[in-house]
Amino acid sequence: MKKLLIASLVLAATASWAQSGAVESATVKARALTDKAKADAIAVTLGDNCGTVQKVAQEKRKGKGGMVGVVGGAAAGGLIGNQIGQGTGNTIATVGGAVAGGVIGNEIQKKVTSKKVWVTSVKMKDGSVKTFEQEAQPGWAAGNVVKVDGTTLTKQ
Repeated sequence: MKKLLIASLVLAATASWAQSGAVESATVKARALTDKAKADAIAVTLGDNCGTVQKVAQEKRKGKGGMVGVVGGAAAGGLIGNQIGQGTGNTIATVGGAVAGGVIGNEIQKKVTSKKVWVTSVKMKDGSVKTFEQEAQPGWAAGNVVKVDGTTLTKQ
């Protein structure tokens, strides 16, 4: 009798476990269908110039070099190079210092003029993904619907 009782309990526990897995699987499937229905509803309501924000991230952009950096760096490099050696060696060091200083000065100017921008990826109704940049922090986040007007976005 005890063996029959234990076997019955094991069988009931197994059936319960299998049923809970089936319920959990059905819940996951229902949730996925609901998410797809929401996405389809958004796609239907989007106009041709609207899209859904996929990602918003801040990125750093390298600035531009220019004559200020090149000339300033060349002058500093030339002065430093002029302190080395005598005669022809001094001339070579001065010219080499000016060239190297110009290159370094240009890179320093690029770093000083760098800026941070906000990059927004938008999935359009036709399925294409467009990227937009702006300096100010945007008022939208992933999942929001935005209207595209040329190179600007507006939250809907």
